[in-house]
Amino acid sequence: MPSFRVIAAACVLPAIIPERAAVSASENSSPATARVTIFRDSPEDTQTRQIKIYLDGQQQGELMYGDSMTLDVVPGAHVLRVDNTWNRKDLAIAVRPGEDFQFVTKSSAGKFVWFLLGFLGAGPMRVSIEPLPSRPLRS
Repeated sequence: MPSFRVIAAACVLPAIIPERAAVSASENSSPATARVTIFRDSPEDTQTRQIKIYLDGQQQGELMYGDSMTLDVVPGAHVLRVDNTWNRKDLAIAVRPGEDFQFVTKSSAGKFVWFLLGFLGAGPMRVSIEPLPSRPLRS
């Protein structure tokens, strides 16, 4: 009879702060900061794979379809990067105190990639990040 050993391993993953918690923290933050919120809820999204979010080269977390993340940032020039492990996009932003930036990120695929996704479960997808007009915060 075969025997099995269970090997436990731990890994550290970046924390994703739920939208409500991030907004609460942001409301208590200094007025000298700004907010950047990234949504991943586009109906054009492939809804597969995670999208990693970076601010100035530091990973802030990962978004799956339907997630969002709010970051408090200091005024000045910053680079937002989204990376779905197939490709990445950088977006340079300049923020002033009290500003509230909102963006949508998505992974998208062409027709051939949909074929690969259907048969292989994976394929090269494009990633994008675009600014949004202001929209109310979720509560």
